Amino acid sequence: MSAITASMVKDLRQRTGLGMMECKKALVEAAGDSELAIENLRKSSGMKAAKKAGRVAADGIIALRAEAGKAVLVEVNSETDFVARDDSFLAFVGNVADAALAGSAASVEELMSGDLEKAREALIQKIGENITVRRFESKASDAVLGAYIHGNNRIGVLVELQGGDEILAKDIAMHVAAVNPLVAKPEDMSQDEVAKEREIFAAQAAESGKPAEIIEKMVEGRVRKYLAENSLVEQAFVKDPDQTVGKLLKAAGADILGFTRYEVGEGIEKKQEDFAAEVAAQVAGANG
Repeated sequence: MSAITASMVKDLRQRTGLGMMECKKALVEAAGDSELAIENLRKSSGMKAAKKAGRVAADGIIALRAEAGKAVLVEVNSETDFVARDDSFLAFVGNVADAALAGSAASVEELMSGDLEKAREALIQKIGENITVRRFESKASDAVLGAYIHGNNRIGVLVELQGGDEILAKDIAMHVAAVNPLVAKPEDMSQDEVAKEREIFAAQAAESGKPAEIIEKMVEGRVRKYLAENSLVEQAFVKDPDQTVGKLLKAAGADILGFTRYEVGEGIEKKQEDFAAEVAAQVAGANG
C-alpha cells in the first residue's frame, strides 16, 4: 500500500467536499487508490445522510423571495448556527427559495423531489450536519403583498392586504415579526383556544371568593383582554403605539386578509448538549 500523503487527502477533499479525516480513512481503506476511495464514499454516502437525518435540526434561516403578485417564505434547518452561516448552506437555501417561487409545489415533498433532494443529501455529506427543508408558504394574489425578514434571517413574515400599498403591508409585516400576534382578528381565534383560556381564567377567578356573577364578569373581561392582546388589529402599532393596527389599516382604506410568520426552530424540541461530555467521549474513543 502506498503511503497516504497530505496532498492525496487534499485532492480527495477538493473532489468530494468531505472532511479531512473521512477522506484519509477512505484512502487508507482503498490502499491509496483515489478512484476506489471515491467509489466507496459514494456507496456509503446514502448511509451517512440517513444517519444524520435522525439528529435534531433546530437552527437555520428563513429565506424570502418575492416578485410581482407572488411571494414565498422558506425555513431550512441545520443543527448549529455555525452551519446556518456557511456559504454552501446559504447557497442551497437560495436554490430552495428560488424553486419555491418559480414552481407550483404544494408540499415540501413535492418541492424537494429530484435535484434539490440530491443537493440536500450532498450538503449533509459535505457539512456533516443534518439539513432539513422544514416548510414553506407561497402566496400568489391580486391583493397587496408585504414581506419582511428580520436582520438575522431568523424571522420572516408575509402579509396579505385588501387595499393599501406595499409600504403599509411591509410595515404590518414588521409589526407581526416584532409582536407575534396569534391571529389577524379576534374572531379568527379558535374556539378551543378561547375555551382553554376561559377555563384557566375561571379557575384563577374562583380563588378570589367573589360572587358567581362577579366572577363571570371577571372571566369575560380577561377573555376580551386576551383576544385583544393576541389579535393583530387590536394591538398597538409598534411604530406608533398611540393607534392600533386596525385603525392604521382603516385610515388607509385597507383590511388584513391574513399573515404568515415563521421563526427558526419554533416548535422543535432541541436537545441540550453537554459539550464537555461529548468532547471527553471523543477523546476517550480516540485513545481507545
